[in-house]
Amino acid sequence: MRRWRLTVIFLTILVLLSGCGFHNTPFEETPGETIGETGSTGDAPDRQGNTVVDPNNIPPREGVVRSLLTNEWIDEEIAGNRPIAVMIPNEIRALPQYSLSQADILYEAKVEGSMTRLMAVFQDWQDLKKIGNVRSLRSYFAYWAFEWDSVIVHYGGPYFIYDLVDREGTETIDGQFESTSFYRTTDREKPHNAYTSGQLLTEGIEKKGYSMERPGLADETHFVFAPDNSPNTLVQYGNSTVNATYIDMTEAYPLTRCYFEYDEETGLYYRSQYLSGGTDEPHIDGANNEQLAFSNILVQRVKQEDIGEGYLAMQCVDTTRDGWFFTRGKGIPVTWEKASDYGATRFYDENQLQIELNTGKTMILIIRDTDHFTYR
Repeated sequence: MRRWRLTVIFLTILVLLSGCGFHNTPFEETPGETIGETGSTGDAPDRQGNTVVDPNNIPPREGVVRSLLTNEWIDEEIAGNRPIAVMIPNEIRALPQYSLSQADILYEAKVEGSMTRLMAVFQDWQDLKKIGNVRSLRSYFAYWAFEWDSVIVHYGGPYFIYDLVDREGTETIDGQFESTSFYRTTDREKPHNAYTSGQLLTEGIEKKGYSMERPGLADETHFVFAPDNSPNTLVQYGNSTVNATYIDMTEAYPLTRCYFEYDEETGLYYRSQYLSGGTDEPHIDGANNEQLAFSNILVQRVKQEDIGEGYLAMQCVDTTRDGWFFTRGKGIPVTWEKASDYGATRFYDENQLQIELNTGKTMILIIRDTDHFTYR
C-alpha cells in the first residue's frame, strides 16, 4: 500500500511539472457548458477492456492498409510514414495557409491574446510542395503531437517549451535552429512568411538522425472507426442525440470565430471563419483552393490557466473531462481521458464505450471548461 501511494504521489508531481500541467494554482471542478496497426474498428478498447471488431475490413486491392489517422485505405508505403505535426498560425496576416486540406487531423486551441493556433498532423506529407506558414510551439500542442509519434515542426517558441523539447524522446524540426528546413517568401512580413516542404523536412529529419518510422512511444491504436458500409449516424443514442448541421465556435474563439456547415450530400462539415479585421468566408487552402472539410468534429473541454505574460497552460493528461462529438449532422455529449504524455486521448459515449468516428479527416477543437459554443 505504501509503495502504491508513493507511486501516485510521484506521478502527480510529474504531471504538475510537465508543460501541460499547471503551476500551483488549482482549478475548481466546473461542469462543462453544453449550449446550443490499422485505423479500423477493433483495435482500441473501451474502459472495460472490450474490443470492437470490424468484419468488413477487407482491402479493396493489394498493397493498401487502413490509415491509423483517418481509416482510409492508403498505400502501405504511406502508412509506414512517420507523421509530422506542424504548427500553423490562424490570423488574418497569415492567410492563406498552405496544405491544410491535406492534413489528416487538425487541432485548434487558444494561445495568448485569445488568438488560436492550428496544429496539422500529416501522414502523407513527403510530396507536399508548400506547408505553412509555420509558427511557434506551445507545450500543450506537443502533448497532442506525442499521441501520433510525430516529428513536431515549428519555428521557435517561448522559453518554457524547451525543457519539454530538449527531453529524451521529443523530436522536432525547429526553424530557429534548423533554418535550412524552411524558407521565407517576400509576399508578407516576418513572422508570417516562413514555409517548409516535404522535401526540406525529409532532409531535415535525416540530418537530425531521426527515424522515418514511428518510434513506438505512442499507443499503437488511437481512434475507433465505424465500418465504411455502416457509418455512425449517432441515432443509436436516442434522446442524447442532437441535430447539428451548423456548429458555431464564435463564443469560444472570439478572434477566429470559426464555424462548420454540414453538407448532407458529401457527409462532411465545411469550415468557414471570420478573422478579426477580415471577412466572413470559407477557410481555403492556398495550395489547391479547397475548403477545409471534416468527417468528424470533436470538441474537447480542458482545464486552462494563464501562466503569465498571456501564455496559457492546458491540462492535457486528465480523466473524465467533458466534450462533444459531431458527425453526419448530429452530435452527442462525450467524455475524454488521456492517461499519459504519449497516450492517446480517447473519447467515450454515455455507456463508457469508445466512440466510433467515421472514416475521414477529424477536427479537434480545444476549449476551456467554461467556454460556450452553439449548434443547431
